Amino acid sequence: MTDVAARATAGFTRQYGEPPAGRWAAPGRANLIGEHTDYNDGFVLPFALSLRTVAAAAPLPGETWTVWSELSGETVTFGATEVAEPGRVTGWAAYVAGVVWALRDAGHRVPGARLAIASDVPLGSGLSSSAALESAVLAALVELGRLDLPTERQPRLAQRAENGYVGAPTGIMDQSAAIRCRAGHALFLDCRDESVEHIPFDLDGAGLAVLVVDSHAPHRHADGEYAARRRSCETAAELLGVPALRDLTVDGLDAALSRLPDDETRRRVRHVVTEDQRVLDTVALLRAGKVREIGPLLTASHASMRDDFEITVPEIDTAVEAALAAGAHGARMTGGGFGGCVLALVDADRADAVARAVSTAYAARGFPAPGHVTVLPAGGATRLD
Repeated sequence: MTDVAARATAGFTRQYGEPPAGRWAAPGRANLIGEHTDYNDGFVLPFALSLRTVAAAAPLPGETWTVWSELSGETVTFGATEVAEPGRVTGWAAYVAGVVWALRDAGHRVPGARLAIASDVPLGSGLSSSAALESAVLAALVELGRLDLPTERQPRLAQRAENGYVGAPTGIMDQSAAIRCRAGHALFLDCRDESVEHIPFDLDGAGLAVLVVDSHAPHRHADGEYAARRRSCETAAELLGVPALRDLTVDGLDAALSRLPDDETRRRVRHVVTEDQRVLDTVALLRAGKVREIGPLLTASHASMRDDFEITVPEIDTAVEAALAAGAHGARMTGGGFGGCVLALVDADRADAVARAVSTAYAARGFPAPGHVTVLPAGGATRLD
C-alpha cells in the first residue's frame, strides 16, 4: 500500500506542481464463490484484496476534471459537456468520467478536481481493476465535495458509472466488494436487495491461504461473451415467468429445465441456480468455522463454469487441475471468465509448492508463465490521510 500511495502522491505533485489534498484507496477483489449470479439477482461472496488503486486528488474550481494515470502516462481533461454524454470520454479515463456523470445524474454537485491514479491491481486479470478505480475516485469526489452519499448507496452509483457511461454490463458485486468489504471477512451480498453480511473468513486461524494465480491468458471475446451470457439468463427468466433466475431453487430445477427450449439455455440456467446454492452452502460452512471444508464447493463451481456456463479457457482449466493435483483443497476460476485468475484454497505452508506445480503444468503445455500471489481478505475503500 505504501508504495502505490507514494506513487500516486509523486505523480500528482509532478503533474500539478503541488501535493494533493488527500489520497483515497479502493481494493481489487477476488470472488470466493458466486460467478455470474450477481446480475441474476443472486448471491455472491467476494473478498477484498490488499492490492489497491489509489487516487490522489485536490479540488479544482469550476466543472473541469483532469486525471493522470501512472499506467498510461496520459493526462486527460474533460468538462461538463463531455461528462453529459456517455461515450464522449473513452479508454481508462471513461471510468473516471463515468463516476462524475453518475454523481451528477443522481443530483449531486460534483466538485471539479485534479487526480492522479496509481494501482497495483493487475489489469485484465479478473480482479476488478475497473471497480477499484471507480471506487477510489468516487470516495475522493464524495469527500472533496462533502456529498451526501452514504456508503451503502455508493456501490450502485459506481456500478451505474460502468453500465451507463462506460457501457460494460456488469453486476453490483465488484463495486460492493471494493467499497463495503471488511478485513478478515468475505462479503455475503444479496444482489437483489443489496443487503450484506460480513462472514468471518479466518484463513490464518485455519492454517490456510488463498493462492491467486494470474493465468496471463488473453481475454478471448470477453465483453461480447459476457453480454451474451447475461442475455441468455434474462431470456430464460422470461420464458420461465420469474423475475430473475435467483427465484428458481435446486429442488425445482429439473422441472424448470424441462420447460426450456434448448440444451444451451438449460446449461446456463443450471449453472446459475446451482451456483447460488453453492454460495449459500459456503456461507453456512464459514459461519461454522469450517474453512477447509469449502474446498469441494469451489471445485464444483469451477466445473459448472467450465461445462455449463462455458466461460473458462485452457490456461484456466490447466491451473485448476494442477493446483488440485498438488494438494489444493479446492480451486476455481474467479471473475467473469475467458481468461483472468484462478484462486486455490491451500495449506499456508504449501502455497509456494502449489504455485510451482501450476508453473510446471503451464510450461508443459507451452503457455506463458503464470503469475501468482498469496492473499488475505482486506478492507474496502478508505481515505489514507
